[in-house]
Amino acid sequence: MISIKEIQSKSDLSKFVKFPFKLYKDSKYWVPPIIKQELETFNKEKNPIFKDAEARFFLAYKNDEIVGRIAAIINWLEVNNQKQKKMRFGWFDFIDDPEVSKALLTEVERIGKENNLDYTEGPVGFSNLDKVGVMTEGFDSIAPMITWYNHPYYAKHYEDFGYVVEKHYSESRFPFENVKPEFFKKAQELIKRRYDLKPLHLTKTEDVMPYADKMFDLFNKSYSSLSSFVAITDIQKEYFKQKFISFVNPEYIKFVVDKHDELVGFAIVMPAFSKALQKAKGKLFPFGFGHILNAKKNSKDVIFYLIGIHPDYQNKGVHAVIFNEYYETFRKKGIQTCFRTPELEDNDAIHKIWKHFDPVVYKRRKTFRKSLNA
Repeated sequence: MISIKEIQSKSDLSKFVKFPFKLYKDSKYWVPPIIKQELETFNKEKNPIFKDAEARFFLAYKNDEIVGRIAAIINWLEVNNQKQKKMRFGWFDFIDDPEVSKALLTEVERIGKENNLDYTEGPVGFSNLDKVGVMTEGFDSIAPMITWYNHPYYAKHYEDFGYVVEKHYSESRFPFENVKPEFFKKAQELIKRRYDLKPLHLTKTEDVMPYADKMFDLFNKSYSSLSSFVAITDIQKEYFKQKFISFVNPEYIKFVVDKHDELVGFAIVMPAFSKALQKAKGKLFPFGFGHILNAKKNSKDVIFYLIGIHPDYQNKGVHAVIFNEYYETFRKKGIQTCFRTPELEDNDAIHKIWKHFDPVVYKRRKTFRKSLNA
C-alpha cells in the first residue's frame, strides 16, 4: 500500500532533500547536492522564484518507509505571460516500483487539473537555470553538479504511465587538446576590428558583479526563441548572482562588449565540482567547503554552463572571441577536459558553435509530457 504525504514541516522537507542520499548510496556516479543549499531552493522566504511560481512537495511511503518524492510546480509567468498552460514537476525520485511513481505523478496531475492546466512536463525545475531531464544514456559516468542523475529504470516508469517524450537533450565532452587555435585565432581578431568589440579581462568577483545584471538581460534576449524559455526577472537576478557567481572563478566568466561598453556576448564556465561534492556528502562543514575550494582552484575539468550572444551579433563569429579568451585561460591552467551542460538536440545554432572541437555525446536525457485533457 502506497501512501502520499504532502510536506508541511521543515523536518519533512529535510526528509525530501535527503531521500536521494539513501536511494543512491551505492552509486559511484550520483553527485549529492549541498543539503543547506537545496533547502534554501525550496524556501519561499529566500528563493524569489516563489514571487511568480508555486510548488508543493510530496513524499511517498510504503510500510512506513520513504520510497519516493516529487515537486509539483506551476510557473505563473509561463502560464499567464506565455500562455503555456504547463504543470511542471521535478525532483522526482523513486524506487523501482510502478505503484510509487504512479502515485506521485497522479498528485501532480490532480494539481494541474485543479488549476485548469493543459499538460504536465518533467522533470524540470522552476526556471531555465534549474536542472532538467531524466537521463536515458550515460549511466556509467559521473553526473555534473548542475544535472540530475537517475537510475536506468526511470524512463520506463514515465512511458508505462502514458507519458510521451517532449524534448531531447544531449551532453557532450571533448579533450582540451581538441581545441585548435587556428579555428578562431585569426577570425576573432578580424571580428573585433570589424565590429569594434573587445573582451574584458576580469580577475576578481567584485569586477564581475557590475556586469552581472547585463549578463542576465542578455541571457533573456539570446535564449528567448528557444522552446520552454521563461525569462529571469529582476528579483531573480540578485538571487542567481549570489547563488552562482561565487562558485565560479572570475577568470572563467568572459564578457565581450562593444565600443559603448554594452554587452554583446558572455560565457560562464564552472570548475568540475562533482568529485568534491561526493567527498562533501551534502555538507559544507567541517570538510566539505575545503573540498569545494580545492576543486575551484585546481580542477583540471571544466563545464561550459552558459553562453549567450546578442541577437544582433548572432552568426557574426562573436563566439570566436570568447573561445580565444578561454583558450588562453585554460592553456595556462592546464585544463584537460571540457564538458557541456544539457543542450536541446534541436538547437542547431549551438551545435554549430562547437563542431570544430569534435565533441562526443556521453549522456542523453529527455523530458516527458502528458495531456491533462484526456
